[in-house]
Amino acid sequence: MAAARGSTGAKSGAKAKIPQLKWTEARPAPVVLISGPEGFLADRASQAIREALRAGETELEVHDIDAAGYAAGELFTVASPSLFAEPRLIRVEAVEKSSDAFLADAKRYLEQPAEDTTLVLRHAGGQRGKALLDLVRGGAADGVEVVCPEIKKDQDRLAFAQAEFRRLGAQITPGALRMLVAAYAGGIGELAGACAQLVSDAGTRLTEEEVGHSTEGRVETNAFKVADAATAGRAADALVLLRQALSTGTDPIPMLAALNMKVRAMARVFGAGGSSGQLAKELGMAPWQVDRAQREVRGWRESDLARCIDLAAETEWLLKGGSRDPEYALERYLLFVARRGREVGRAR
Repeated sequence: MAAARGSTGAKSGAKAKIPQLKWTEARPAPVVLISGPEGFLADRASQAIREALRAGETELEVHDIDAAGYAAGELFTVASPSLFAEPRLIRVEAVEKSSDAFLADAKRYLEQPAEDTTLVLRHAGGQRGKALLDLVRGGAADGVEVVCPEIKKDQDRLAFAQAEFRRLGAQITPGALRMLVAAYAGGIGELAGACAQLVSDAGTRLTEEEVGHSTEGRVETNAFKVADAATAGRAADALVLLRQALSTGTDPIPMLAALNMKVRAMARVFGAGGSSGQLAKELGMAPWQVDRAQREVRGWRESDLARCIDLAAETEWLLKGGSRDPEYALERYLLFVARRGREVGRAR
């Protein structure tokens, strides 16, 4: 094996505590343990380590090892110095499924890590390989741990998406952010891809309108179907769809944002003359948007439409803490739109 950095030793460092970093803080170290179930974050962390090493040395050697199919001695072979002594990055996947041979070799490696080598161990969770992880966490080989927990909570997903837009140099309104996160309820890799695609398609200043165009139809019972039913005057259908969506945990804010987007479009075309092409240029809308808004605004009176816009602002306030019953406030606004301006009760 290559000359050691200095034998930290698993035994002597067993009681030491290593730094535990967020995935955004990932950095090279003699040994980097990337732990946790969130594969997308783990990939990002591993990529950041590689980029950091390449920034200092363009001739970086990169080796990938599958711990599950590992053959004895493989780690020491790739860790041996090359003819030109380039620095090495060794990435080991599936440590949670590792063979006995890998666990034995990895423990030996920690006793005397190779010079100019970064060993990245990816462990997605479970008990397999726990003794090896305990050695790393105990301080063997001066390692660090990058923790990649699963992102499930809405607030965490919102924070992740917001960070993605900051990374992309983009700004997005709170309502648009909620709409996007609600539409992409799967893995965060898909959500990150949606953020990047949205910036690529619509630019760096994003509102509910841009998000609405990119996400319409993504969810079976979603904000856009509710809004479409309401603006088409189908009050009963809109109310059923709304209650179905809320019962499955959909945030009311994206519902409101989708409805507001359509109401604003109706207000813009109300009383306007000219072809859809001409109006599209004047109003900064697509011709199909003009046509749809003109269909949806039929039967509205100007005073009722003005009241609808006021009610939209009032409903937003009620949804954000101004009412003990925000769902009722949203239903009231929805029915006001569906009934083209007929008042429905009073907010509680």
